[in-house]
Amino acid sequence: MGNTKSGAVSNELLEELKLNTRFTESEIAQWYENFQKECPTGRITKEEFQSIYTKFFPDSDAQTYAQHVFRSFDTNDDGTLDFKEYIIAIHMTSTGKTTTKLEWAFSLFDVDKNGYITKAEVKEICLAIFKLIPKEEQRQLPNEENTAEKRAEKLWSFFEKGDNDRVAEGEFIQGVMENEEALRLIQYTPSK
Repeated sequence: MGNTKSGAVSNELLEELKLNTRFTESEIAQWYENFQKECPTGRITKEEFQSIYTKFFPDSDAQTYAQHVFRSFDTNDDGTLDFKEYIIAIHMTSTGKTTTKLEWAFSLFDVDKNGYITKAEVKEICLAIFKLIPKEEQRQLPNEENTAEKRAEKLWSFFEKGDNDRVAEGEFIQGVMENEEALRLIQYTPSK
C-alpha cells in the first residue's frame, strides 16, 4: 500500500499534492519532514496552529484571526489539520493564483460555511484582521478605515449590497479582483 514508512510521505499523497500545488516532490518531502517533527501525531490542533501562527505577528493579537484561518483550512471539520490540509493551505495562501487565494479568502469570511458572506461575517473577520495590525500602524491608517467597523463598512460597500443581503463566492471574487482597495482590505501584510 504505497510507501508506509513513518518518516516519508506516501506516494499516493505525494502525487496528489504535486497535482494540486506548485510544490515539487522534494519541497513536499521537506515540508512533510518538518511537519512530522513539529506534529509527531500527524495532526495539528487548533491550539498548536494558533501558537505557531501568533509567532508570525509578535506585535499583534493574532489569536482570533488564527482561529478563523484554522477553521477555513480544516476542510473536513475534524478539529485538526492533517498534512494534506496543511500543505494545501500553505499553497493557497502563498503560491496559489489570485483566484485561488480569493477562494480561500471567501472561505475565511464565510464563518458559518453556508456558501455566502453576510455583513456580520465581514465585520467579524475585519475585527480579527484589525487585531493583527500593531497599534502604531493603526494610528497611521486613513480615517475611513482606522477601526475594524469602518474597515468592514468600506469593504461591504464595494459589493453594493444592503445590510441584510449576502454575497456569493463568485460575487466576492469578482468584486475583490475588480477593486485593489477591496483586495487590500481583506488582508494584512506586516510592514516589516
